[in-house]
Amino acid sequence: MQFLEMDFGDPLYRPAVGMMILNGEDKIFVGQRLDSKDPAWQMPQGGIGPHEDTDQAMLRELQEEIGTRDVEIIVKSKRWYKYDLPPTLAKRLWNGKYKGQKQLWYVLRFRGRDEDIDIHTYHPEFRTWKWVDKEELLEIIVPFKRELYTWVFKDLWTYVLERK
Repeated sequence: MQFLEMDFGDPLYRPAVGMMILNGEDKIFVGQRLDSKDPAWQMPQGGIGPHEDTDQAMLRELQEEIGTRDVEIIVKSKRWYKYDLPPTLAKRLWNGKYKGQKQLWYVLRFRGRDEDIDIHTYHPEFRTWKWVDKEELLEIIVPFKRELYTWVFKDLWTYVLERK
C-alpha cells in the first residue's frame, strides 16, 4: 500500500477528496449541510488522514457522511482541484489553518438502494439529501464551490457519458 506524501504544494489548502455519487439514472447525490443556516447543498467530501491514501479517505468519508461504502469507482481525477473558503468560514474552520481545500475527485456509481443511505451517522454532516441532475446541482450548490464543481463536471462528466 502506498501512502500519499502530505506535501501538496501550498500548505494553506487542506488535502481532501470529493465524491460525485451517481445513481442508476445518473442523478447526483447532494446533501444539505447541517451546520449552515443557509440551504448549503454539496456533494460529499472530506480530508485525507495522515496515514491514508486517497481511496481509503474516500471510503472512510462515504461511511462517515452517508453511512455506506456500496459504490463502484467510475473514475478518479488525475488532477487536484482547489477552492477558497469565504474569509469568515476560513477563520473558524480547521482552527483557521487553511484558506480552502485541494481535492482529488471521484465519480462513483452507487450500487445500493436509497434505503441504504443513512445520513444520521456518528458525526452527521447533512440535514437531508436528494438525487439531482447536474444542472440543478449547479443552481443549488453553495456559491463558493460553484466554480470548482463546474470544473469537476467539465473534466469528468465525459466518463459518465462513456459508460452509458
